[in-house]
Amino acid sequence: MVSVASLVGFLVIVAVHTLVATVATRYFRVRLKTQWGAALFALAATPVLLVVSTLVLSGVLGLGGNLGDRNTVLFVVVLLPLTLGYSIDLFWLPSPEEIDLPDTRRDGQ
Repeated sequence: MVSVASLVGFLVIVAVHTLVATVATRYFRVRLKTQWGAALFALAATPVLLVVSTLVLSGVLGLGGNLGDRNTVLFVVVLLPLTLGYSIDLFWLPSPEEIDLPDTRRDGQ
């Protein structure tokens, strides 16, 4: 049986990981010029960030609880937020090409 505090801890971890996955995916889409490069970096580098933040959030801060199985934990705190973050970036945020940015270059400085 999972306590309410453990459930809230897992929800915090999933929310933070979803935010990290969304920002990382957006960063790779903006910085990398190829479509496949952004997808490969998002699928290869973002899980490493999520595992490191899992160690910090659940180990150092003590959030979450014991789900009993390593595969279940990896699914809940890595794979689920990675999928949600990637989906949020692709389906709900505008494409990087559609965003008009102001010219920030200063002439003569």
